[in-house]
Amino acid sequence: MNKPVIEPQAALSCHGVSKVYDQGPQPVEVLRDIDLHVAPGERLAIVGRSGSGKSTLLNILGGLDQPSSGEVRVGGEVMSSLNNSARARLRNRALGFVYQFHHLLGEFSALENVAMPLLIRGEPVKKARHEAMAILEQVGLGHRVEHKPAELSGGERQRVAIARALVTRPACVLLDEPTGNLDKETADTIQALLWQLNTSLGISLVIVTHDFELRSEVHRVLQLIDGRLVAVEGH
Repeated sequence: MNKPVIEPQAALSCHGVSKVYDQGPQPVEVLRDIDLHVAPGERLAIVGRSGSGKSTLLNILGGLDQPSSGEVRVGGEVMSSLNNSARARLRNRALGFVYQFHHLLGEFSALENVAMPLLIRGEPVKKARHEAMAILEQVGLGHRVEHKPAELSGGERQRVAIARALVTRPACVLLDEPTGNLDKETADTIQALLWQLNTSLGISLVIVTHDFELRSEVHRVLQLIDGRLVAVEGH
């Protein structure tokens, strides 16, 4: 008898996720019964027209928004079963976030911005700064650690944001148009950096993007159509 194939535990998964907004005269169903399994180390792109619900899905996967039905699991833990503080701890431990706009804290240096998730976790300042320095060197910014965001270029700010997302060594990083605010040369540099870190650290990437360059080098592309995820042929 053949042994059953045991699927490895997902870095991130969801089952039966739907999202309905009740504002206005009629409910609007943005997401419909979505199932998703993100394998450890996988690079996954989610595409779709503007307003299709891509960012809503990403926020639900990250525990920043709650689904109307269904469940999200991170490292085997069900997000909706946790209270707010436990959910925040799970996000801090297992997930990273990178957005089109870097959302760095302007009054703090690059080193301080990157160390912040570790300090929030309760790590000693010395250890947090050491880890932040190591990841900043890994993204090529070891010489810019004391500079504040206003003193950095757009590409450098995005690299700091990536370092901040990775400093906790999460299982999965969620990226919302990470190169959307950059010129092509800088976007290509950021893309190469993401692939290198994905390979060297084994961290899964879930990327919402319109960027065809990013879409061409991921393991899977899923398209959000009428609230459902559909596999794009060729991936």
